[in-house]
Amino acid sequence: MDRSLAELEAIVRNRICGVCTERTVNGECGLEEPSGCALFRLFPQVAQAIQTVHSDDIGAYIEAIRHSVCTLCAEQAADGSCEPRQQVQCALDAYLLLVVEAIEEATGKTFNKQGIRPMGGPSGTHSGLSIQL
Repeated sequence: MDRSLAELEAIVRNRICGVCTERTVNGECGLEEPSGCALFRLFPQVAQAIQTVHSDDIGAYIEAIRHSVCTLCAEQAADGSCEPRQQVQCALDAYLLLVVEAIEEATGKTFNKQGIRPMGGPSGTHSGLSIQL
């Protein structure tokens, strides 16, 4: 299913902004500069990177984002490190699984999340996902 970039962005905004930790009580973006949100500032590259991946492995999506998006972001250092990403202040990084899911669903692809296990292995002794971003 073909969707325009504007449609994909609206779908992702609907899915992500409602759960974003930066959201205010009024439901608005609480960032000092909302245009600075890496997810939407670089959305055309984000959408393109996700659509180039054909895998159920979240690692392939992470690699595509790091290669096609993070390299363009002013926040990433020359050595590939990123302070906002390390401090969980990058919406693209923090919500990547939801972003991938939203874009894949909107374009008629499926992303099988069964390969993602709770931290601690199959026993699920820890909450959280074992995704190293």
